[in-house]
Amino acid sequence: MTPQVGSGPDDGLVVTLQRPRRRPRTAEPTPYDFRRPIQLSREHQRTLQLGFDSFARQATTVFTSSLRTVCTVTLAGIEQRTYAEYVDSLGPSTYMTLFTADPIPGTGVLEIPLFATMSCLDHMLGGPGSDEQPDRPLTEIEDGVIRGLVERLLGEMRYALDGIVTLEPNVTGIEYSPQFAQVASAADVMVVVTLELKIGERAHRVSVCLPFSGLLPHLANATGNGAVSDRERAQRAHSAQLLQEQFQRVPVSVSVRFRPIPVDPATLADLRPGSVLRLTHPASAPLDVTVAGNTFAHATPGARGQRLAALIVTTPEES
Repeated sequence: MTPQVGSGPDDGLVVTLQRPRRRPRTAEPTPYDFRRPIQLSREHQRTLQLGFDSFARQATTVFTSSLRTVCTVTLAGIEQRTYAEYVDSLGPSTYMTLFTADPIPGTGVLEIPLFATMSCLDHMLGGPGSDEQPDRPLTEIEDGVIRGLVERLLGEMRYALDGIVTLEPNVTGIEYSPQFAQVASAADVMVVVTLELKIGERAHRVSVCLPFSGLLPHLANATGNGAVSDRERAQRAHSAQLLQEQFQRVPVSVSVRFRPIPVDPATLADLRPGSVLRLTHPASAPLDVTVAGNTFAHATPGARGQRLAALIVTTPEES
């Protein structure tokens, strides 16, 4: 409480306590879902936003040049959803391109509403892109035409996300009903990127869906590298180079030996000075050169001055 000082009726001082005003609530509380303990952090969302902002700009060029009409693509939002929630947000019929996104495990989705797909085809085949489009699966010829547009979009996605992960998207299938698309289980967490495609004056909702578990390690690496200054990166690179040079100078114990033979405990117990063990090593075969028990070369015994030596020769497999 804040004290307030004033004058009373008898010209005396009166001290009153005033309750402080509460600050107006600036935002609604965000509910926490205990089924999803791992959430997209602000840094990860920012990294994805930069990548898909670049993708939206490149997609604008792709649509405008392919449809020969003014098109714009803008990023509308990035969310973390389960695959079931993503499927429920789509219409009953749409054009879903399923693709692999190596090195990210799993399957990704590039979804364009069927009406927008038909409108794109109308423009690409010389039509006006009217407000009435058929609601049906594409024919073989139409699918071949729109496939070229989709492959160009996936190529631009690979370029835009190169700072996060080097994708190699390959189309694996087409699906028109979201309920029948076998992409992930209902509870799998996905990263859903929503884009707004404007063809002329008409707006359409386009989405990209990627597996969250496969994308998260690459996001963590990209965010970590982004938080490091150029000087720190140079120091790390110099340290890595020095470490590599030191590894080249580390001494390693090398053994030149005959091929081992199995011996039972009774034979070992009976060994006396002068006992002879018969080796299975052929007299003409080279000796094994080993490090920590691993054979990596072969050699023949010899001498160099007053010291014994071994001459490295080709392996029996090479000869």
